[in-house]
Amino acid sequence: MIAADQVVERVLTRTRQLAAIPAPSFGEQDRAAVVRTWWNERSTTVHIDDVGNVWARIRTGDGPAVVVAAHLDTVFGVDVEHGIVERDGRWWGPSVGDDTVAVAALDSLDDLLPPSVDAPVWLLATVGEEGTGNLLGIRHAVSAPPEPIDAVIAIEGNWLGRICTIGVGSARFRVEVAGPGGHAWEAADVQSAVHTVARMVAELDRTPRPPGGRTAINIGHISGGQAINVRAPSAAFEVDLRADSAAGLTALTHRFDEVIARERGDLDVTVHDLGFRPAGAIDADHPLVTAARTALGEIGIDAALTAASTDANAAHAAGLASIAVGITVGAGEHTLDEWIDPSLVGNGIQALAATVSGYLRDR
Repeated sequence: MIAADQVVERVLTRTRQLAAIPAPSFGEQDRAAVVRTWWNERSTTVHIDDVGNVWARIRTGDGPAVVVAAHLDTVFGVDVEHGIVERDGRWWGPSVGDDTVAVAALDSLDDLLPPSVDAPVWLLATVGEEGTGNLLGIRHAVSAPPEPIDAVIAIEGNWLGRICTIGVGSARFRVEVAGPGGHAWEAADVQSAVHTVARMVAELDRTPRPPGGRTAINIGHISGGQAINVRAPSAAFEVDLRADSAAGLTALTHRFDEVIARERGDLDVTVHDLGFRPAGAIDADHPLVTAARTALGEIGIDAALTAASTDANAAHAAGLASIAVGITVGAGEHTLDEWIDPSLVGNGIQALAATVSGYLRDR
């Protein structure tokens, strides 16, 4: 068996290599090709599926499979300078923690899983996790897996110590309002698209938060109008609805529909669907969560159960046991000041292997 420090060194070397390759959502092909090359060295079942996910089976045996997944895509375009800079014991760079180090760490499982593991284990590098990717890769993976699966472990590189048990769902829309417009005085009775959008936004902001769960409404962008003395002929806004339960997300979307219908008046309103992520959760005492807690405890970390939106969301929606965990610690994801602590990668991959083996032993 390869020494643990050699495994860590390989993960870090590959993190550097992968971080230098841009991979915006729908543009992950170059990273996928590199990952496929890595995994071809240890598995005969490596393949890229119809949407661009990379798969590799590293263990065989009886029972349904466990899939361990990390996403290839990032929020950064090809115009952003990619790479890693070392400073103050940290590694800095676009996507270094979200999710480059996680992808680089996936096949460390092949070295660290004990020989006693006799069930199928698949590695999966997904596409389309970020933003408007809308979980494209993992949705496809759980709907058409290479063999039956019962659990998905999503890896977010800088989450060491966190176990995400709640998948925060989201629904996103762009609302476009159009009308005749007119002079601010001479046509003062004409309905303004800007005024209409303002009323819609204000009503959405007054949405009561339901008891027993958490929801959020964010208006991320507003545009429209022509001039200060013109009744606006057009305006638009984009809204992000989020909830930590399927019922909460359904309630928010119903409220959204009601507000748009009530406030539109005589204007033309077009609603564009910008994406949907299902909400879901796993019980805190599920064997998969217990295995992750135990694994973190073995390296001296008290686990924090958290809620977020990850590839695990799609697994929840498919009725599969699913959590998201991390490889190291860091911060600044989705910014150019993103960083990770490379010294903790050894702890992270050890905990990941213990999570997989513990779950397969006790499920």
